[in-house]
This record gives sequence, C-alpha cells and structure tokens, in this order.
Amino acid sequence: MAYVLKRTGKYTVSVELSLDSSSLDKDIYNVTDELIPDICIYPKRQLVKADDIMKMTDMPLMVVEVLSFRQITSSLVEKFRAYFALGVQSCWLVDPVTQTVHVYSSNDQWRSFSMTDELVDEVLDIRVAVAELFES
Repeated sequence: MAYVLKRTGKYTVSVELSLDSSSLDKDIYNVTDELIPDICIYPKRQLVKADDIMKMTDMPLMVVEVLSFRQITSSLVEKFRAYFALGVQSCWLVDPVTQTVHVYSSNDQWRSFSMTDELVDEVLDIRVAVAELFES
C-alpha cells in the first residue's frame, strides 16, 4: 500500500512514524503523547538520513490505519478525531478482511470504496484502484 501511494510521485511516504500528540487535551482525546499510524503521507520533500527524529512535530497530510484482527473500528475512528485535531487533512481506514477503504475528510464525513472501485481522496487529489492497494 505504501508503495502504491509513493508511486504517485506527489508525496513522501513514511511507515510507522511516531507523531507528537502532546498538545492534545488528554481528557478530550483518549491518546498518549504519541500516535503511530501505519502510514503517513507528507508533501514531497528530501529526507535527510542524518536526522534521527524520534517523534515528528510536523503533522502529515494524511494517515492510513490498517484494521488488524485485534482492533475494533471504533478505536481507529477515535484516533482519527485526534489526527484531525492535530491538523491531519485526510485519514484512511483500511479493512483487509472486507478489502474496503474508508476515506475520512473529517470526523463525520467519509466515503467507502471496495475492490471494484476507484478510490478518490478529493482532499489530497489521490486516485487509485482499490484492488491495487490490496495486491501482494
């Protein structure tokens, strides 16, 4: 999935990057001081290998969370609330069992795409066949 997103050539793609969420009110958002999405999308930029940043303070444009067997959907949607509060513009919830991707543009606005669809993320102007995202 990260490869397909990177192949667009428009973004820098990072996997399991720690995001600083210490600015969020812990009473409102049920998070620790960091969030670690499965995939982060940043504007295209040069990565400097010498920089060993432990926790990113610059928020990505988009995050992708892949639902695992041990998670429930509501826990990831709750994380999306925190991501949007931090300035993330788009959140994808990927369900490998149903091979469905839910693209959230806000806490209460999303579109769902299945294997026969073209996924359209209007916020980031990404178009990709859902089937490509689930290829091995």
